[in-house]
Amino acid sequence: MWLNEQQITASAIRAYRKALLNSSPHHIVIDGLFDQSKLDEVSHVLQQEQQWKTQKHSYSALYVNDTQWQNTPDTERFVQRDRWDRTVNGAENTPSAIALEFLQFLRSSEFMSLLSKIFSVQITDINVAKPEINTNYFRLSTSDFVNQHADDSPGREVCMLLYLNKDWQHDNGGELVFMGKDNKPVTIAPSYNRCVLFDPSSQGSEHWVKAVTSEAATAYRYNVTSWYWSE
Repeated sequence: MWLNEQQITASAIRAYRKALLNSSPHHIVIDGLFDQSKLDEVSHVLQQEQQWKTQKHSYSALYVNDTQWQNTPDTERFVQRDRWDRTVNGAENTPSAIALEFLQFLRSSEFMSLLSKIFSVQITDINVAKPEINTNYFRLSTSDFVNQHADDSPGREVCMLLYLNKDWQHDNGGELVFMGKDNKPVTIAPSYNRCVLFDPSSQGSEHWVKAVTSEAATAYRYNVTSWYWSE
């Protein structure tokens, strides 16, 4: 129901595997991986202002409160963005139910089996204490940022980014940038229904997000971020 079947054929998966091996960092970009009509429903839910809460991370501590943040030098500030709060109006038959359903699908055996095939490693939540906190929606405004960092926690095999920005324009900014190798960064625009999958332990996988520009002052850059582990 959630996946675009045309993008997960056996030949497509073989192509993804080949692209992974021939890229630095090891990554693939899949446009249209998910059913667009279903994502349209999710995108509509994300426009609801009441479900967003500010999240701040420093390089030395996650989930920094406002007092700690004020005492953190700018050079140590690594993330400022909004995180979607699934506990607000999260019951069945509410508008946010479809958004919750999608997050649950991204941790389902069906989707993790697809990742396992693409990355040739067994992806599982068997040893993940709180799987649900590893898949969520985020948004960035012109005042937010995601600075250079690595996602290579022990056992983490795959990172997924899915963009949910309808009508996003080139001059809106917000591009993902991988460090790459040999001083050749890899830049990826946050186009709607574009999925980026990458191996966080591969060379050049450190990354950051370009600023959302002033031309998009009333817009947010929306995405899903999801992390996956092996046994």
